[in-house]
Amino acid sequence: MKAVRLVAPGRPLEMHDVSVPEPGPDDALIRVRAAGICHSDAHYRAGTSSAGPLPLALGHEVAGVVERVGPNVRHFHPGDRVCVHYLATCGTCAWCTGGHEQFCATGQMLGKHRPGGFAEFTVMPARSLFALPPEISFAHGAVLMCSSATALHALRKARLQPGESVAVFGLGGLGASAVQLARALGARDVYAVDLNPAKLALAERFGARPVDARATDPVPEILRLTGGAGVQVALELIGLPQTMQQAVRVLGKMGRAALAGLTPQSFAVQPYTELINQEAEIIGVSDHLAREIPELLRLARSGALDLGPVVTRTVPLGADAINGVLDELARFGGATRTVVEVAG
Repeated sequence: MKAVRLVAPGRPLEMHDVSVPEPGPDDALIRVRAAGICHSDAHYRAGTSSAGPLPLALGHEVAGVVERVGPNVRHFHPGDRVCVHYLATCGTCAWCTGGHEQFCATGQMLGKHRPGGFAEFTVMPARSLFALPPEISFAHGAVLMCSSATALHALRKARLQPGESVAVFGLGGLGASAVQLARALGARDVYAVDLNPAKLALAERFGARPVDARATDPVPEILRLTGGAGVQVALELIGLPQTMQQAVRVLGKMGRAALAGLTPQSFAVQPYTELINQEAEIIGVSDHLAREIPELLRLARSGALDLGPVVTRTVPLGADAINGVLDELARFGGATRTVVEVAG
């Protein structure tokens, strides 16, 4: 089969011919139909976040069709349409049974620790699969599995309540989902911060107040728009120290800043004025949870989460095409979300 793989940090991905993987007793072999290209893939390629063992097919946003299952699998069958929760875990440790499987000591992430979706086939435990409703396309199902799922997890970690206000920093795949999900969860006002006019226009289409960071400093602008009160929830979805700092500074009293962007750099916080005096919080957001995916699928089926305007480009399974998208993401540019379509 064909697989586009990372061979070394700092080098372009390469197309390789490799053997089709064999599913274990509790696994499913999935014929990949769509795989989203995430900013995290650019981090893996650059070595900002480690992936391996190498060579390794990247791609952790995956949807496809079950090709074959192991003898212990009962709930999925060949031909089933599925989307894939990207964590392969033991299922039995305290973290897994407690619903926080992202901390499983033996857990492996699809497309980071085990071969991912930039390939014609991939293998995952059947417990990581979710039935993909027929009204949701493979491309949209793939994007749901990371950008949308992580956005929902960030909002849940930030404890968003109906009637609260939200600031979203970064309107890529995560941000475009976060704006819609915040509205669906009852946010009163959503302020969307970005540099890209097309992405700001899309956020406005979804009901947000756009804040153009090219034209204004987002902190005083959001404080002005909120009458000086600030927001209750801020999501940082870019991975830049500057925007992390801004997410903290737009918080009102008892506000919560949830940080999901990846960066090796630090940022400064004024403990008294920005946290202690406000009783504000900074919350780390790591991955998402399998138990959140059914809610996400319901929101997508209902139309409350519309990925049609979010998936703005598709590319074929090829090294040049995928590397080109990763180059754009490394410059914080490119389409809102690009998906690799794999021929069925």
